[in-house]
Amino acid sequence: MDFPKEVRINEMVLRDGLQLEKKILTVEEKKLLFSSLKDAGVKSFEFGSFVHPKLVPQMATSGELFEEIAGEAVNLVALVPNLKGAERAKEFGVEQINFVFSASDTHNMQNVHKTTEQSIAELKEINDFCNQNHIVLNTTIATTFGCPFEGEIPEERILAIINQLLDFTIHQLSLADTTGMANPKQVYELLTEVKAAFPEQNLNLHFHNTRGMGLANILAGLQAGVTSFDAALGGLGGCPFAPGATGNVCTEDVVHMLQCMGIRTDIRLDGLLEASALLETIIGHPNNSYLLKAGPYDRKYAVPISQ
Repeated sequence: MDFPKEVRINEMVLRDGLQLEKKILTVEEKKLLFSSLKDAGVKSFEFGSFVHPKLVPQMATSGELFEEIAGEAVNLVALVPNLKGAERAKEFGVEQINFVFSASDTHNMQNVHKTTEQSIAELKEINDFCNQNHIVLNTTIATTFGCPFEGEIPEERILAIINQLLDFTIHQLSLADTTGMANPKQVYELLTEVKAAFPEQNLNLHFHNTRGMGLANILAGLQAGVTSFDAALGGLGGCPFAPGATGNVCTEDVVHMLQCMGIRTDIRLDGLLEASALLETIIGHPNNSYLLKAGPYDRKYAVPISQ
């Protein structure tokens, strides 16, 4: 089977990775993590979100962080839940946003107190706002692979939702496994359908490792022809509005798997491990990285001396 020669990794630790952490990081601590990841070769970051600080207090300093890192030669994206969030992002000079809504009405109501159709209507307003203000618009469909309240989301619903987005100027569309309900067969089959129906759409996948299938789901996405994936340093993260949500797929584990397969990411694994160790120091507890514990596959040990 042919795999792509190169894959793009979008780093989520500063947004999705931190939003469930008990410790609220300072702007300086976030900047340290950003710099460590940038030094490792990471070129794309979802650095924060413009949501109400009472709902997600870890993201309250997203604007201040952007002002600190805006001059860096990397791709910086802010999550927004509504038009007000997009307007707030513009106030800080953010040039690229990611609007998130759920395929599941129930989850969307829990998350933003709107139905899916109401969020798509708001997306039209955000799309107009972005076009008027020269802001790049990305969009994420959460609960694409399953909802913790409704269960399975039919393929037909996902295809119908994507079809509704064709009139908007969406740079990249992400399909998100919000609570780690996806399996590799499901991922491969859905993405094959999506790519056949919308061959011109720039696609990205967002997986959580809640049930240990994150890397397998990325492999299925690769097999379906997707070459862009979200990941979070140390496997941190989760959705505050979805029961049972746990961390994202771990950036260093993903990059390690891809490098073992001969797929380029242009990210240095040793640099990622340094950043992952720094992350543990900052958050004050172990993260979920397999690689930080075990080392790369080609790590060698000294032969024990016989007694």
